Amino acid sequence: MTPGPEAAGVPACHSRLWHACTVTADARQPERTPDGRYIVVGGRRWRATDPDIPEDAAARLRRHLMAARRAVGTARRTRDVAAERAARARVHTAKVALGERGTPWWEQEDAERRTRWSDGLAALDDGTADA
Repeated sequence: MTPGPEAAGVPACHSRLWHACTVTADARQPERTPDGRYIVVGGRRWRATDPDIPEDAAARLRRHLMAARRAVGTARRTRDVAAERAARARVHTAKVALGERGTPWWEQEDAERRTRWSDGLAALDDGTADA
């Protein structure tokens, strides 16, 4: 049997040849900057989701976001420009509602933050986000 990458001092998770990385609950959470405003993925900073969004609303927004991302892919594969534009608008609405785009959530008052995610969720739920 060939020795694993650990024999060469390379963690199994970082080797291109080994994909048997043990994932723990903590490992599924991306690294955060000390102030909690950004996550770090692959060395790049991305704005973190607003931590004050209630979990049920955040979960619904994430479902809308992922459905919209899948719709972008489908539209691109079928070369449907109008459908891609509408799907990208839904992605944008979900990202703004989550606090990942637009005015940074840490610069908004509590009422503005609540309005941002509740209005975004309402637009996604009733289908007006792609208009």
